[in-house]
Amino acid sequence: MNKLRALKQHWSAMNDWLRAFLLAVVLLTFMHLFLLRFVSVQSTSMFATLFPGDLVLVQRWRTWTGMERNDIVVFRDPLKDDVPAARRPLLVKRIVGMPGDVVELRDGRTYVNGNLVADAPATTHSYLVRFRTGSNADSLLGSIGLPPTYLGQDRRAVEVPLNETLAEQLRKRDDVVSVERMGPATGAPRHIFPFSPYFQWNSDDYGPITVPRKGDTVRIDVSNLPLYDRLISVYEGHRLGVSGRELTIDDRPLTDYVFEQDHYFVLGDSRHHSADSRYWGFLPGDHLVGRASLVLLSKGPAGLRSGRWLIRP
Repeated sequence: MNKLRALKQHWSAMNDWLRAFLLAVVLLTFMHLFLLRFVSVQSTSMFATLFPGDLVLVQRWRTWTGMERNDIVVFRDPLKDDVPAARRPLLVKRIVGMPGDVVELRDGRTYVNGNLVADAPATTHSYLVRFRTGSNADSLLGSIGLPPTYLGQDRRAVEVPLNETLAEQLRKRDDVVSVERMGPATGAPRHIFPFSPYFQWNSDDYGPITVPRKGDTVRIDVSNLPLYDRLISVYEGHRLGVSGRELTIDDRPLTDYVFEQDHYFVLGDSRHHSADSRYWGFLPGDHLVGRASLVLLSKGPAGLRSGRWLIRP
């Protein structure tokens, strides 16, 4: 009888432990899916707001309470449409254009709805850094949070993302010959969205471009179709056809299109070292994962850095 009572008590304790474990799993899964998640930054596209090695806290609930201009957002790679959404790589950029905004870049300066918008304090641009012969370039770049992959084969000069604060920090070093900001981009590279001779833009002179907003109607013709063809066919799931100057959608004539969801225009804070909306187009709202709010831990080439809040400009 005592053995039976002990067995029952043991089984009851096991059940309590199992219930507690399952409850913890459910709560963690709920938080991961709807409230919070952690993302590790791998690239330099947001340098020097975020550094490679930063562990970032992401507020997931912002996907249903709403994003704001200048939010730093985490989202699923919109170009990986051949991969299930849950398995796509996560990217991080800053929202510059909200749904309905008109975005333009002039000589690298950002305008939204015709108004000049100040860059985030840590925003970086391309600088050419020249090293002295025999200097330890890996250590030099690591001192400001950049990985040595920027060096390439020529270890005497390298183009890196800097702001004036970081540039001045390097100028004071004995192993640096010069640090000079590079001029704005010129011409119209083929890899700039929307990949059309009708839009002769580059990374520093771009737009104006209107960010699609749910419910808005846009006139579609052959000249502006490159702006919207991926949005219509991939992000919103319609079948497009082109025959000469005649356009069809789901086998019906296409002259106007009503956007079915909000889209965003995002840029990296490392303006000349970021693949963003200038290169692949609009970000669909259903690709958003959440808003980055806090760097919990940061580990870079020079060691650990302290955590910090991500403050909107």
